[in-house]
Amino acid sequence: MKAKLLIVDDHADIVTMLEDRLQASGYSTVVARDGQQAIEQVEQESPHLVLLDLDLPKLSGIEVLKRLSQLKQAEDIPVVVMTAHGSIHAAVEAMKEGAYDFLTKPLEKDHLLIVIRKALERDSLQRQVAYLRSEVAGRYASIVGNSPSIQAVVQAAQRAAKSDASVLLLGESGTGKELFARSIHQWSHRHAMPLIVINCVALTETLLENELFGHERGAFTGADRQQKGKLEMADGGTVFLDEIGDMSFPLQAKLLRVLQDREFQRVGGTKTVSVNIRIIAATNKDLRQAVKTGQFREDLYFRLNVITLTLPLLRERRGDIVPLAQFFLDRHMKDAKRHGMTLSPSTMDALTRYPWPGNIRELDNAIARAVVLSPKDTIEPDMLALMPDDASLRARGDGHLPYRDLPYHDSMDAHSRYIIARAIEQADGNQTKAAEFLRLQRTYLARLIKQQKEKLDGRVPEGDE
Repeated sequence: MKAKLLIVDDHADIVTMLEDRLQASGYSTVVARDGQQAIEQVEQESPHLVLLDLDLPKLSGIEVLKRLSQLKQAEDIPVVVMTAHGSIHAAVEAMKEGAYDFLTKPLEKDHLLIVIRKALERDSLQRQVAYLRSEVAGRYASIVGNSPSIQAVVQAAQRAAKSDASVLLLGESGTGKELFARSIHQWSHRHAMPLIVINCVALTETLLENELFGHERGAFTGADRQQKGKLEMADGGTVFLDEIGDMSFPLQAKLLRVLQDREFQRVGGTKTVSVNIRIIAATNKDLRQAVKTGQFREDLYFRLNVITLTLPLLRERRGDIVPLAQFFLDRHMKDAKRHGMTLSPSTMDALTRYPWPGNIRELDNAIARAVVLSPKDTIEPDMLALMPDDASLRARGDGHLPYRDLPYHDSMDAHSRYIIARAIEQADGNQTKAAEFLRLQRTYLARLIKQQKEKLDGRVPEGDE
């Protein structure tokens, strides 16, 4: 699509010259001969850029800029002002009123086209950033659930967001700690600044140190340039340290200085870098016990443990399971471009009775798998890969495994489904990785999955494979 440019000038020869040059360069043009008409054209034509002369009848260029700043549909349109050599002060005033750039007459063709291209590129980039932010916000900003346990944590998180105090999020894996970290950031006064997520267990100690603090040129072999760390990139915003309980002891000491003084040195450097950041940390470990056993620094623990939020297990908020499942269903239908899918009553019952040892992440994975694999628009329990009757392949809260009370062949089949489903879940749905975890050939695992599915569908008698 051609970019549409609005030319605002009362001199016919200048308008004609600009139209010829811009149309020859691949742009489409519309014209306004005075300030009032310029406002009307912006409202009617929604141009991608405005070339605005400052000396206009009816409304001056400065007045047009002021009016455009009040129009909702014009707030993101870049304006390039045109002025004579003797009116540079007017151009400066125009820049203060929000103009992107200014050109002096007579206009030089190459310079004109460069300024227009850069203005349009910046506008396109800003739109992309706005879109990506909205996508991220839409994906992470929804804390679903009305149970008292989750609402109590939400209210505490909203109060915590108003301060810059460190927040420690506790809870089992899959309870939504990253979602809460993102929400706290969005509710805070830092929401317009970056939220940087750092997984403390995904990297080796050396790589994590470089990730956090960056490095100077020559700090190690291959460091041919200076690189900023994520703490520095987050300046003004929030840093979310996930799995903080797995951070090595030496790095804990360096992080403690950041929390105390908000400053650090890059790897291989001597210059002190100061940052203004808010720290949110999360772990599924018992940090108090880790402190007692000498695996976690007590002083760092107290620095992090200013505000502590413990997220409830999914099985402790069963009233939220079906709304969460519907939320994930809507999202995965959109991702998979499948529409009109529903959860059957028996599926909703199975979801509610299942203990969800993997918490919300396991529910999300179960719904994603069902959306992809279900041959029908109505999702039935077998598509969730959960145990039929009591919807459980895992141990209940009392440690009892339900398939232990089944006949031999039924018990063996149930346990096989359990370990296969567990491996696939740990591998985030990747069957190749799941096969490696189980030390099986990828083709053999695929055959086992097919056999189990056929048994659930009733196509293969139990014990006859």
